[in-house]
Amino acid sequence: MFKLKQNIFLLVIIFSLLTSTIIGTVTSQNNYVAPHNKQGPAVDTLKFRAFHVDIAPQEIIANQMDIYYFGLKVAAAKEMRNQEGITIHEAPTSTISLLLNPAPGPEDQLNPFSIKEVRQAVQLIINRDFVVQEIYQGMAVPMLAHVSSFDHDYLTLYDMIRESSIRYDPDYAKQIIAEEMTNAGAELVEGKWHYNGKPIRLDFIIRVEDERRDVGDLIRSEMENLGFTVQPVYQQFGPAIYQVYSQDPDLVGTGGSWHMYTEGWGKGSADRYDSGTLNQMCAPWLGTMPGWQELGFWQYENNQLDDLGQRIFSGNFQSEEERNSIYIEASKICLDESVRIWIANIITNLPAQDTVTGISSDIISGPKSLWSQRDAYIPGKTDPDTGKTLLTIGNVWVWTARTTWNPVGGFGDVYSTDIWRNMYDPPITRHPFNGLPIPYRANYVVDTAGPNNALDVPPDAFIWDAESRSWITVSSSTSASSKVTFDYSKYFNSKWHHGQTIDMADVIYSIYQTFDLTYNEEKSSMEFAIATVSKPYLDTFKGFRIVDENTLEVYVDFWHFSPDYIADYASITSLTMPWEILYAMDTLVFDQRKAAYSDTAAQRFSVPWLSLVMDRDSRLVLRVIKDFDSKQIFPDNIFSIDGKQFTTMNDASNRYQASISWFDETGMLVISNGPFMLKIYDPPAQYAELIAFRDSTYPFKPGQFYFGTAELVDIIDINQNFIDLSSSNQLIVELTGAGNLGLRYILMNEITGQIISKGDAIPDDDNNFLINFDESLVSQ
Repeated sequence: MFKLKQNIFLLVIIFSLLTSTIIGTVTSQNNYVAPHNKQGPAVDTLKFRAFHVDIAPQEIIANQMDIYYFGLKVAAAKEMRNQEGITIHEAPTSTISLLLNPAPGPEDQLNPFSIKEVRQAVQLIINRDFVVQEIYQGMAVPMLAHVSSFDHDYLTLYDMIRESSIRYDPDYAKQIIAEEMTNAGAELVEGKWHYNGKPIRLDFIIRVEDERRDVGDLIRSEMENLGFTVQPVYQQFGPAIYQVYSQDPDLVGTGGSWHMYTEGWGKGSADRYDSGTLNQMCAPWLGTMPGWQELGFWQYENNQLDDLGQRIFSGNFQSEEERNSIYIEASKICLDESVRIWIANIITNLPAQDTVTGISSDIISGPKSLWSQRDAYIPGKTDPDTGKTLLTIGNVWVWTARTTWNPVGGFGDVYSTDIWRNMYDPPITRHPFNGLPIPYRANYVVDTAGPNNALDVPPDAFIWDAESRSWITVSSSTSASSKVTFDYSKYFNSKWHHGQTIDMADVIYSIYQTFDLTYNEEKSSMEFAIATVSKPYLDTFKGFRIVDENTLEVYVDFWHFSPDYIADYASITSLTMPWEILYAMDTLVFDQRKAAYSDTAAQRFSVPWLSLVMDRDSRLVLRVIKDFDSKQIFPDNIFSIDGKQFTTMNDASNRYQASISWFDETGMLVISNGPFMLKIYDPPAQYAELIAFRDSTYPFKPGQFYFGTAELVDIIDINQNFIDLSSSNQLIVELTGAGNLGLRYILMNEITGQIISKGDAIPDDDNNFLINFDESLVSQ
């Protein structure tokens, strides 16, 4: 911020890279030396252990772990900053929000949050500055929208956020509450709101693992000052998640339900052009707003948000400018609805032994990136029991009651995904600094007709037809906006963890599984939430064409001004598990109905929520595989396309036997293709152990995707401290940092919040940027 001579004006300078926004994290380790030249990861063994956050500092000092994946409490992190042998990695990995239940509830009760104006008033009792400065002691930034100042699209929403009237104002909030509650028929009796002669009690679920307990208590006090009776329910992860996200919101007020919840979100990798977060946090269609798109539940609905969100998601815009305009409009509506109220983006403190080398720090997730555990190691460190090289990761949990390992409707908690991401290779991922999609294990070529034209889909392209249970060729008039040609040779020249070769059959089954779950009426009625969310996405796929043994063409009605986003969208298969495991799970879920993919379906049909790390569930899947093998069953219709068969009964039998052997060795059926394999998963002991996949066909070695740490972008100099707007002036700002730098500025009235002038600074030589003002601004 920069003060002008007229002190009611405030100049806000926003600096960024035009192709990548960089923030600093820790000292860079840009000279990576691989510990060996073998296939697979840097270390032989990767262990995950649980440590309560309160004892984590002592445990890492005592060398019980090498990196801690759960953010330390701020006070503990500050105490550790000068601890010899420990490095604190800072990263904006988590956000906190207050979720309000907008369901009407029973007829004889009043849920205040069913009234939009009451939800808006709650925005005014959130003292974000206090949360940031006092509870998090400056290790956070306030949030009004679903993105924060650490996210690329913060620049897109910056004007909207700065012009927002939302600020801490409990007196105004009380006025709004009084008017709206009275209009709804409530009465204020001795300082407490009543309805139908009974006090209105708000069930407030408050998480206890971290500072959210303090944040929740602060909000509870503010709500009580507004005249509400608040019943705090202090819960840990599992019980809280179940009560909020697995229950019908319309049970509000009936006991065992909820009115308010202190949400916490683990942020993924950087994303240059967001589509997922906007839809996840705002638009009901994606299934993460109250009602969760579950059959029979009351649903929060907002058709305008759904329409705008899906336009962003499906590339329904003509240019970057229109995309940004839609993004802003949707964000304004989301803020106005105030179902999810944003509080802060936490700068998480993740301690590590300073001897750990090879960390690639994503600008959002920090060391918890896809890359780090593939390259990280401690020189000379080995397991005293095995002599193998070792890295130990700590977290607050390894397993919770809500932890579920299945690739269709599981992996909903950060604790399982922190382990799982080390075990599979995605086709496409995000660059850890600029947030753009980049090829990882699949290469691609993008062809597009642009936003207003179309490509003809070849007549030999195919699509799955759920009614006939077969692949059919597309109609002669089929067209699509874009074509992406994927080369899967880095998969197909290698093997799954159980030793079977990855091939096109794995791609075919994965595509079939997604389509049939969505368009098969019986399946979609069973897994309603998954099918409902998937359909808008799958409707844009117009056809597939197998070019050769390694290459697949995908035709989609999707366009983006960044071609890499077209490839990312068209990458319909993630190739996480072999087809025989998916086939066995489908049979168990849909034919035998002995398990479910999603938590809500499991609850509705009273069957287990399928988890391939649990002995009971793995044995259910194992029985199906053994039955396939003994009866010589395989789904030949799924692998038959235009008269060509893409696998055989003999190949299927080999895979069945390999999966059975895998279970005999591990007691689980988690089989994938990445640098680590799951050897031990022990929920009672809160322990998991992964071992390196050293197969000679695995395509990667340590260091091939090492990025190190992003270089800090900073302001070096400003040519003057004050500007007199009574005459023309030029401000010269000098930046430092890597990449194609850019500078944006906003001049605003500090009192009214009105934006007086804004724009992009003019680039000059040597990373200097010019901002010109003239005397006409004074009249504004």
